[in-house]
Amino acid sequence: MSRLHRRFAALKEQNRAALVTFVTAGDPDYATSLEILKGLPGAGADVIELGMPFTDPMADGPAIQLANIRALGNGQNMDKTLQMVREFRATEQDTPLVLMGYYNPIYIYGVERFVKDAKEAGVDGLIVVDLPPEHNDELCDPAQAAGIDFIRLTTPTTDDARLPTVLNGSSGFVYYVSVAGVTGAGAATMDQVEEAVTRLRRHTDLPLCIGFGIRTPEHAAEVAKRADGAVVGSALIDRIAKASSKEQAVGDVLGLCRELAEGVRGARL
Repeated sequence: MSRLHRRFAALKEQNRAALVTFVTAGDPDYATSLEILKGLPGAGADVIELGMPFTDPMADGPAIQLANIRALGNGQNMDKTLQMVREFRATEQDTPLVLMGYYNPIYIYGVERFVKDAKEAGVDGLIVVDLPPEHNDELCDPAQAAGIDFIRLTTPTTDDARLPTVLNGSSGFVYYVSVAGVTGAGAATMDQVEEAVTRLRRHTDLPLCIGFGIRTPEHAAEVAKRADGAVVGSALIDRIAKASSKEQAVGDVLGLCRELAEGVRGARL
């Protein structure tokens, strides 16, 4: 049983949703990013998505684009991202960690090498934005064979005819992109979220996590009433960008995480 499976099963028993947090590896620099990453579980993150920096993150809005630029500018690469996972796992064995990003850095690193190194480092799942299910043999199949969950994105434009193909081979959870746009751009209404959850439930029993546009504890709580997880990324990244010091960046990100966790954990009470 994977960490993701165990975590969502435990949360289901507690009748609450997961707080899923996203940060970019190496933003604003390696040491600060690692300190944030290590602090997220204690601040209430149930699942962590760690972004693999890439020069052309086409699904992301300005906040995460700039995070990628900052990380790459400070020398972050795939080797360092996997090392960050290893250092995280040295002190944290329970919290699931998912690498999220684009196929190009994985392809350049080498798929076989990447899958082996990611598994050994302690990666639990992958979200690869630009690799469709028609290419499962490229990465999805090797990752799952190694015991790494492969998490699919679905969107408001993924219709009922397309969903079975998208969900084929999915594991861990399903990430529902709640807006037809990039990260950080607008937010779906709760009626739209409810409609999406109802529709997706007809196609899968996997946990459903909702992301894109969730920025406040109140918004996260509303999503947590309806789905199995609320994903927050750009709001946390903004705290890093606006911080006047590295110490402030760590404190502000973890502070917001605690507020979001409180909202999510109290949502169904």
